[in-house]
Amino acid sequence: MPNKVYESAQAALQDIVKDGQTLAVGGFGLCGIPEALIAALKDTGAKQLTCISNNAGVDGFGLGILLETKQIKKMISSYVGENKEFERQYLNGELEVELTPQGTLAEKLRAGGAGIPAFFTQTGVGTLIAEGKEVREFEDKEYILENSLTADIALVKAYKADKAGNLIFRKTAQNFNPVCAMAGKISIAEVEEIVEIGDLDPDEIHLPGIYINRIILNPHPEKRIEQMTLKAEAV
Repeated sequence: MPNKVYESAQAALQDIVKDGQTLAVGGFGLCGIPEALIAALKDTGAKQLTCISNNAGVDGFGLGILLETKQIKKMISSYVGENKEFERQYLNGELEVELTPQGTLAEKLRAGGAGIPAFFTQTGVGTLIAEGKEVREFEDKEYILENSLTADIALVKAYKADKAGNLIFRKTAQNFNPVCAMAGKISIAEVEEIVEIGDLDPDEIHLPGIYINRIILNPHPEKRIEQMTLKAEAV
């Protein structure tokens, strides 16, 4: 079995990253973001990247740091409302954006990883999303054809991995990470703990190691929350 564990995020990326690649990046809001891998990607200096991600991070964190250095040419995303630099670049014509309904985006990645080239969905029928897409009728309902997505590299975040790449996610950090890993030709997992093969209960594994090519350890990730809410004091 090949050694999937790399000593650092930089080592895991250095021989595979090129200008113009497409990357699928896990995360949802600030949860489950492969922050060390994104920082290492920034340091490669790769440009003209297409990034597939539910959102585009926030200013100064996640994919937001790649927007600041203008390494991203195109975003394929669903929710992009928390990044001022994203907004500025888009409105100034500096960034190409392909907005995709959230469920459709998840299925595009899942289908791509499963080898399914396209699928029909009702989501987006009769809207701008449907423009230029094939429309078919099934049981008296209209559906639009959506092409699946794959990526040259997938960057994902998990809680725990064994050395074969089997992954366990924590709570909502599971979000888009598994489908991004499935869609990547080379998938790299950033994890908080690495254990020996056989130490994980098979019933607890969320994503089998066949989808993961490389693993890096980040034992102390930054765990942000989007908004802190405090209960008002009683008067």
